[in-house]
Amino acid sequence: MKSTFLYLLFPIIGITFLQGCGTKGNSMNTEIPTGEIPVKIKQISVSEGNLEIDATGQFTTDDETMLSFKTGGIISQVLVSEGDVIRKGQLLATLDLTEINTAVNQARLGYEKAKRDYERVQRLLADSVATVEQAQNSKTALDIAAESLEAARFNQDYSQIRAISNGNVLKKFVNPGQQIAPGSPVFQTNGSGKGSWKLKVSLSDKEWAMVKEGDKVNISTPVEPEKLYTGKVKRKSKVADPTTGTYQVEIEFTEKAPDYLASGMFGTAKVLSETSQQTWFVPYESILDANSGKGFVFVTNDGKTAQKVSVKIGKIYPDKVQITEGLEGYSKLIVSGSAYLTDLSPISIQD
Repeated sequence: MKSTFLYLLFPIIGITFLQGCGTKGNSMNTEIPTGEIPVKIKQISVSEGNLEIDATGQFTTDDETMLSFKTGGIISQVLVSEGDVIRKGQLLATLDLTEINTAVNQARLGYEKAKRDYERVQRLLADSVATVEQAQNSKTALDIAAESLEAARFNQDYSQIRAISNGNVLKKFVNPGQQIAPGSPVFQTNGSGKGSWKLKVSLSDKEWAMVKEGDKVNISTPVEPEKLYTGKVKRKSKVADPTTGTYQVEIEFTEKAPDYLASGMFGTAKVLSETSQQTWFVPYESILDANSGKGFVFVTNDGKTAQKVSVKIGKIYPDKVQITEGLEGYSKLIVSGSAYLTDLSPISIQD
């Protein structure tokens, strides 16, 4: 009986001992300073400079065109694919012309009948058998028939798509056998001329407001990321994209564009806006909870109390971080000891 009691007692003592050790270890690791928290500070000052806005987008050309059929119907042929080189006047696609040809034939027959009637009335008028009114009505009917025939032939001509210039097929939206409505896009093409390349980028509403047409831009490509090409802001969209809420800005080259550019290739732009901006530069370690261009820092004005303020992060450099908003009115930034601070924590400044 005694041996059984001791056998049960030893595990309980062991567990109690381990729990005591674990608690002691945890209390040592989570110990938080009380009273005044020692910190180190850095004097900061505002800098004035022109705003630089980084953006990415895709290259395209000024002569991009959406090609479509004027009339609707069933697509009979699609003769090119995306990426194909095309020549001016080349046939690209056609509709099934059965219905359209029938309409042309009907209009032609109507015109021929109206012409016969008109000629007959003119002869009768010469013999004083027909009246002037009958002659005028027959002439009106002939004119209407001629206009109807011209419209039918126009629709027949635009039931096929031909290239309007030398260039490339960027996108193909349809396939043979597909029914299409009048005016629906069939191809997106561009011209083969050089020097008309532009970069389309999307900016937030605040960035868009700071950019002006004519602002200088440095352009780079993934092919030559270290080489900068000069450009300028050509056009600002006045309407936001309904999906993203961003505004499109078009940038054109002010020097010869590289020959290797292709429509849809990504590019990077640095807009050198003439708008001035206040900025601060702070050490990495002073920023807390950075996410999506925002974060927090601790500052002090009286040297006795820490204040937690929200800041907007700009560019990140190898040895510092740019702050574009949030430090107005502050000159002392806490750079050490921030991990133990909360808003309005008492502090003591260490040398």
